[in-house]
Amino acid sequence: MKGLPYDKPGRFFRGNIHTHSTRSDGRLPPAQVVAAYRDHGYDFLAITDHFRQRYGFPITDTSEFRTDSFTTILGAELHAPSLQNGEDWHILGVGLPPDFAPTPPDETGPQLAARAASAGAFVGIAHPAWYSLTIEDALSLEAAHSVEVYNKTTALENDRGDSWYMSDLLSQYGRRLTAYVADDAHFSPARPRDCRAAWVQVRAEDLDPDLIVQALKAGDFYSSQGPEIHDVAIENQHVAISCSPATSVYVTGRAQRSQPVYGAGITDCRVSLARFTGSYFRVTVVDDAGRRAWSNPVWLD
Repeated sequence: MKGLPYDKPGRFFRGNIHTHSTRSDGRLPPAQVVAAYRDHGYDFLAITDHFRQRYGFPITDTSEFRTDSFTTILGAELHAPSLQNGEDWHILGVGLPPDFAPTPPDETGPQLAARAASAGAFVGIAHPAWYSLTIEDALSLEAAHSVEVYNKTTALENDRGDSWYMSDLLSQYGRRLTAYVADDAHFSPARPRDCRAAWVQVRAEDLDPDLIVQALKAGDFYSSQGPEIHDVAIENQHVAISCSPATSVYVTGRAQRSQPVYGAGITDCRVSLARFTGSYFRVTVVDDAGRRAWSNPVWLD
């Protein structure tokens, strides 16, 4: 079924797609940012420095750090005026070309997102809870592929790391966006735990930057703080879930619709989809440390 990557060719590659370096407001130079992930089991990284005039509109070139076992993706966190609350937009672009043109003063957030998507990027609605993005603002970003539903740095900064509410609202409005998580690491001494806390597991046939971006845009990934989702499959009006040992598994859908499964060391479970017919569901896996893994929304029409 569309939206379920688990039986597709290839394997899962672990990566972070939102982080910063000294090219903008991060505290470490790009080489050290790459090492912070490459040397701790990650397969890929996107350094997404703030694409602002005061930083010289950087697309941080990390191609020199690519190896046979680790790759990088070029990208940036894009900004334009303005939200309903007067704040500038924060839009993630992963897979941007190195010559992506600077943002002109009169370019709006939706226009900037559309330009990034046309340039081949995976476009994410970055940390909506952090700056109180409204549903009207989110709906206007028609070029977006995905919502950043968990951000470790904003969780540390203002306790607004969880943005699943925006993904669910957009789903209820019929917008079929995926959902990703990220560190948004800046390596600030004030936030010493802002890296290697939330990542995507992307299903691809090879560790190639273009294939990773293609898989992100196709929704061939799940997100995690630690647990693994081995399989999510539709079987006779049920969803069958296989995962690393969990204390709870949630199947969640429109409005209040949900079906939890509780236990000790859950690795397999089946849940009826009767309550979700004609709409969507998503899966959350929680381990005994409270860490979560999330599937993308899966539509049942």
